[in-house]
Amino acid sequence: MRASAEAPCKAIITGEHFVVHGAWALVAALGKKVKVDVEQADRFQLRSDRRSISRAALAPAESVVETMAHEFSFKPNLRIQISSEVPDGAGLGSSASTMVALAAAISRLKSLGLGRREVIDFAMVGEKEIHGHPSGIDVNICATGGVLLFKMGARPKQVRLSGQATLLIVQSGRKRQTRKLIDRVATTKSRYPGLFEGLAESASEVSRMAADRLSAGDTEGLGRLLTFNHAVLSFIGASNERLDGLVDTLLSLGCKGAKLTGAGGGGSVIALAAEGKEKSTISELKRRGFDAFEAKIPVGGVRSWLRP
Repeated sequence: MRASAEAPCKAIITGEHFVVHGAWALVAALGKKVKVDVEQADRFQLRSDRRSISRAALAPAESVVETMAHEFSFKPNLRIQISSEVPDGAGLGSSASTMVALAAAISRLKSLGLGRREVIDFAMVGEKEIHGHPSGIDVNICATGGVLLFKMGARPKQVRLSGQATLLIVQSGRKRQTRKLIDRVATTKSRYPGLFEGLAESASEVSRMAADRLSAGDTEGLGRLLTFNHAVLSFIGASNERLDGLVDTLLSLGCKGAKLTGAGGGGSVIALAAEGKEKSTISELKRRGFDAFEAKIPVGGVRSWLRP
């Protein structure tokens, strides 16, 4: 018997970095997924379809398995295959998608009946090993799906959309540098504590406003908030010339707003294209050498199933 699970990746729409410091952030699940297949074996085996991935990079997944095996008293003799549509280092939550799908697949194989909250808790074991002190926003959206307003220590709030919305996801061509950027932002906080506190409070307000604009289908208003949020992130040290230049390029192509998403320093930029111009904008970006794709939101969260 084999159990499978797949979880979506994510894009933080507003509030990254500040969410680690207690602010509200707005995040959406995206359609690109990570799939994990798990079955019984005579020894532990863990493989990925990414041939370039190192053994060290797979260690957090092994920690999730070991933690679940200890908690539920089973031997971790599992054969695990990870297959991903999510670009590595793109700031789209590939690690969180993997950990969530892994916990859900093991729950299904072992008939543990874990709920969403428990899947999130076990996925956090791997995320903490990767990122140190993550906010939990990534695993929550990968498990739940949809669009969430998220704050550490508070119950996430589902954001209801009247229909589908479309984000453009543009890869910068450089891998994101999560820990390095978190440290850089922390340095800004220590140098300007009063200013940083004010920016964190405004980040919460921006996220709430962005949720309202998204719900109402107000792409003009949402776009302005995205671009404003990018300027703030650039000020606190999360951006660089390449990301700033990519945001400027997207605005010059008629996008209503654009910003980095995730840790920054590399990774991806999200944007709102002018209505009906999504495909032509992506074509122009690809002509200029950027990988880009459309992401329709909302999409569902993690799902799992059994098969012979």
